[in-house]
Amino acid sequence: MKQKQIILVTGATGAQGGSVAYALLNQQIFSVRILTRNPDSERAQALKQAGAEVVEGDMGNPASLAKALEGCYGVFGVTNFWEHFEQEFKHGKNLIEAVHSSGVKHVVLSTLADYQGMTGGALRVPHFDLKAELEGYAKSLQLPATFLRVAFYYENFLGFIPLQKGRGDYYTFGFPQGDTRLSMASAEDIGGIVSTIFGHPAEYIGRVVGAVGEDRPCAEYAAIMSRVFGRDIRYQYIPHEDYAGLDFPGAEELANMFEVQRLYIPNRQMDLIESYGLNPSMQTLEQWLTKNKDKFEEMFAAGEREAVAL
Repeated sequence: MKQKQIILVTGATGAQGGSVAYALLNQQIFSVRILTRNPDSERAQALKQAGAEVVEGDMGNPASLAKALEGCYGVFGVTNFWEHFEQEFKHGKNLIEAVHSSGVKHVVLSTLADYQGMTGGALRVPHFDLKAELEGYAKSLQLPATFLRVAFYYENFLGFIPLQKGRGDYYTFGFPQGDTRLSMASAEDIGGIVSTIFGHPAEYIGRVVGAVGEDRPCAEYAAIMSRVFGRDIRYQYIPHEDYAGLDFPGAEELANMFEVQRLYIPNRQMDLIESYGLNPSMQTLEQWLTKNKDKFEEMFAAGEREAVAL
């Protein structure tokens, strides 16, 4: 029996990497090796139980990357700006250089568009711009790479952009996107796209692929939420300057991100079409909201308790 080729998955205990690791394990075409700083963590052990090989390593340690890459056919690489901030570039550069020195035949790198370049330097969005810089570096080394640009997560509505109780009997979400379409996707669906890409290297090496599950104006997302939850959900446009001045870490960067998208990215319809071709199980926002309805009901209950307390 022919031995399966190995794909190393970085970030496998996180959202994107975890989705990729489980998709590859379910597909059963490749063997999966995951790189983690903590092999004993609950998520690493769950992947081991599912059939992955777990190796200890750190993106900040090039020697550990070289060791983890031994015998690998492919790599899925993702870096985390919000955990490591400016160190993200160093980590990504370490991985790219380790891949370049190895015998890896296909790397899928999670990157993003160059928003600073798109605006002629007017708007900096480091969590995009650093990944764009890493994409450029990988291209300069002529890596056998596919570059995956993932849309805004549906999961953000349960995280850093939760629905807020309005002054009346309604909930809102808001940011500077305006009426321009906002591309979105579930982190859960990334793996299905990546596993298909690994299965078609000739078609995808050298390509930039967008991962998009929905591409609609935010008012339409609010209408979908209203329908699913049976509540009045509204999108509130918050101008760039106002959002940048909000009191939370990263407010200015996120304001810049939405402003770039509002002004420079009218739609991502072609990415949407390709994503469903690569992964026919992509979830629409309505499907994802329905599946996660209980979590939102907890959010609504908490909002109503706070309103009563006030």
